[in-house]
Amino acid sequence: MNKSEFIAAVSDAAALSKADAERAVDAFINVVTRQLKSGGEVRLVGFGTFEVRQRDASEGRNPRTGETIKIKASRLPRFKAGKALKDEVNGEQE
Repeated sequence: MNKSEFIAAVSDAAALSKADAERAVDAFINVVTRQLKSGGEVRLVGFGTFEVRQRDASEGRNPRTGETIKIKASRLPRFKAGKALKDEVNGEQE
């Protein structure tokens, strides 16, 4: 499912116009992005948690030349699924 298909599904599920659904989806993405950029997390109980993990600098090798290269430290966005989402995906019921 791509973004436009997702917007159409949200539109149908919430009885919103596609324009309103698109604004809602864009707002959600913007809020999550801003929160992660500021070092915070977004926890949606039952669904999951969006968070940022720190990856330390390391050394690697260029596969073509075998030369050692330095890989810079970076911050990586991460999503960890909640129990209810995992159970739903796996077809488990309470």
